[in-house]
Amino acid sequence: MVIVPTPDSDALRRMALTADHVALTLRDEPDLGPEPGWTPLGDDGIEELARHYHTDLGEAPLWVFAYGSLIWKPDFDAVEHVRASAYGWHRSFCLKMHRWRGSPQQLGLMMALERGGRCDGVIYRVREGDRLAQIRRMIVREIRFRENIGMVRWIPVHTPKGRMRALVFWAGPTGPRILSKLPLEQVAHVLARACGPVGSCAEYLFNTVLHLQEFGIHDRNLWRLQELVAREIEDIHGPCQDKAAE
Repeated sequence: MVIVPTPDSDALRRMALTADHVALTLRDEPDLGPEPGWTPLGDDGIEELARHYHTDLGEAPLWVFAYGSLIWKPDFDAVEHVRASAYGWHRSFCLKMHRWRGSPQQLGLMMALERGGRCDGVIYRVREGDRLAQIRRMIVREIRFRENIGMVRWIPVHTPKGRMRALVFWAGPTGPRILSKLPLEQVAHVLARACGPVGSCAEYLFNTVLHLQEFGIHDRNLWRLQELVAREIEDIHGPCQDKAAE
């Protein structure tokens, strides 16, 4: 589902990519199950991984760094959030997907953190009382398969409260699934066309940029990308009049 602010939202009017553009990219795609060759963690694997991070924390609170969909769709219960910056990392549409928001017919690209630069995002403090259960939920959503375990790590982040340690998902990915340093024009070509059983890549980009704006975060590359994707969608479907801006 596309999360759209009220029609008088300034953030929505400023964006070239609109909810109407996004609607043109959505279509029904079958759920084909996991990517070929991926091995489910299973209940025991999920429990083992969750307990590892739970134990590693000790008595410290759990902060999770959100830079993409976790900003606008966190699958855990948070009691506090604060803006944060991760130095030495940047957002990148580099993760190939033929499921989720892609298909075998049209490759999709999802965001991860790659080395270099700076990434401004939000850290969420996870509710303490059932922290282990909250970690399980995050692993089910973000990891689920043994091949993805290495995509979770602790990183230092800088906040108005000082330096903190936060858990982050999909940081430093490597391997044949990764397409690094693609030109933005090439990324936009993919995002304007890719869709899977949970939605389109344009929808993912739209929600991310919109909610970053609500936190006062401006990612120069994503802002340029949403302009390029809007143009690509109009090249495919024709001019698009955003009803929210009328």
